[in-house]
Amino acid sequence: MKRIVLGVQYDGRPWLGWQSQPHGLTVQDKLEKALQKISAHPVRVACAGRTDAGVHALEQVLHFDTDANRSLSSWVRGVNAHLPESIAVRWSAEVANDPNAPGGHELEFHARYSARARTYHYVLYNHPVQSPVLSGRAGWIFRPLDIGEMQKAAEYLIGEHDFSSFRAITCQAKSPVKHMYNISMQRRHHLIIVTLHASAFLHHMVRNIIGSLIMVGLRKRDPVWIQEILLTRNRSIAAPTFMPDGLYLAKVDYDPKWNLPQENFSQNWV
Repeated sequence: MKRIVLGVQYDGRPWLGWQSQPHGLTVQDKLEKALQKISAHPVRVACAGRTDAGVHALEQVLHFDTDANRSLSSWVRGVNAHLPESIAVRWSAEVANDPNAPGGHELEFHARYSARARTYHYVLYNHPVQSPVLSGRAGWIFRPLDIGEMQKAAEYLIGEHDFSSFRAITCQAKSPVKHMYNISMQRRHHLIIVTLHASAFLHHMVRNIIGSLIMVGLRKRDPVWIQEILLTRNRSIAAPTFMPDGLYLAKVDYDPKWNLPQENFSQNWV
């Protein structure tokens, strides 16, 4: 049995999220059907992080097990031949067990549990008039945003915190405590790109943070309000969940020992 890892990119607009559903209109459903065409047996995949409807991925990472003897290029070009244009496998790799694991026990690679950190980008179009070209690809705010104030507010989120105030009520994570390594912002003409790098993210965590940072950027709240939200651990205190349109899973960090041929979308990708 082989464990194959894939790097997958997708436009989230046509799909009702990542996770498999009975209606079959999800990224996972389409990928598993395409993989079955190449492997000639049913395939079940596990991903690094499930994305919601309308959320995009520059590099989602997933793995599956197979007895099929196929070349790595077949898991890319062969699978892509059976996928819609909104989903594409970018690279593939075969991973072996780790014989140097503590205690002499071999550890298997797992797309989710082997991940060390994740990076998300949120793209905001800050212009008085909405752009049809960016519809579904960027969030839109028509009033001017002060990203200097937003950056000051974001600093309160750096470090290890209980992010209960920014998690969805339906979030199933065992712990709300995550480590936010960095939040950076850059403006490129009318686009504002917010990059968040953390150990892991709770359900709706990025969109809830973005919604609250926007309130600061609109000068409706002071930057210290973000700290107040964080300390209350109360979701009702924060801003409403912002639209999914501009959210991109950009990168998943793994130990170099797995030797994955990942692309780097963590910065300067627009």
